[in-house]
Amino acid sequence: MSYTRRDFLKAGLCFAGTFTPAARAGGALHPVRLGAPLFFSDEDPEAWARRARELGYGAVYAPGCRLDDRARIGAITEAAARHDIVIAEVGRWVNLLDPSPEEAKKNLDYVTEGLALAEELGARCCVDIAGSFGGDPWYGPDPRNLTDEYIGAAAENARKIIDAVKPSRTKFAYEMSGWNYPCDTDSYLRLIEAVDRPQFGVHLDICNIVNSPERFWNTTALIDDVFDRLGEMIVSCHAKDLRWEVERNMHFVECPCGEGNVDWAEMLRRLAALPADVPLMIEHMPGEEEYLRSRDHLKKLAAENGIETF
Repeated sequence: MSYTRRDFLKAGLCFAGTFTPAARAGGALHPVRLGAPLFFSDEDPEAWARRARELGYGAVYAPGCRLDDRARIGAITEAAARHDIVIAEVGRWVNLLDPSPEEAKKNLDYVTEGLALAEELGARCCVDIAGSFGGDPWYGPDPRNLTDEYIGAAAENARKIIDAVKPSRTKFAYEMSGWNYPCDTDSYLRLIEAVDRPQFGVHLDICNIVNSPERFWNTTALIDDVFDRLGEMIVSCHAKDLRWEVERNMHFVECPCGEGNVDWAEMLRRLAALPADVPLMIEHMPGEEEYLRSRDHLKKLAAENGIETF
């Protein structure tokens, strides 16, 4: 039986919570690729790829590379293939909704180039946030960022980027955010329907959408909701943890995996049950030691749950 994109959206919108990880994967769990910054020069792609493997990673962030440097692109992709390493994402962290039309156009061109580079590298995705109408800071909150106008503008930008590149082996995705759309499963489904392109995927950062006490104390349910309704469209994920610094108002702080309240065991189980091989990329650590600590925690949790990592 085959399903269209619209069928998938209807299933996500109408039948949330009816599938389990085992049901989706027939009970089988595949290995999960972990990745992180390497703190190692990428000048020599072969040495860079070998270093990723030495650190126990099966995924990497895209190394520095120009779209017109065919020789370097070839060397990177060949080294990654030799060592069975996936390039998880090309990051393009700019404001596509900048209040300045000139800046917005420049940023749109930059992200379009990023998607073209992701296609050449065979990366899983090119990722940005949808942007901010406020523009100060470039990723910051604004009341208009939670409106239909925002969904329409973000969808239009995504279509322009995808239609300019027409990728066949990579996706364009918006990273989830706590105060801009997409900020949860429902808003991501709205955005997917508005973009209406098969080359548009889901980038998951569970910490980014923990924006209330209910979500902080119930990350298992939050993870399950995302995977139940968006799982087969997820192309790459970010990993860090969150702790609550108690003040007069809410203050959630990022920290190494295992030192906060996120249910990483459930995240690993859900990733391992997906049909696709989706990388989990550690980010936002203060230094190499914290990255390795996060790596070790995720690998330990995975082993305890019968999941291989690499």
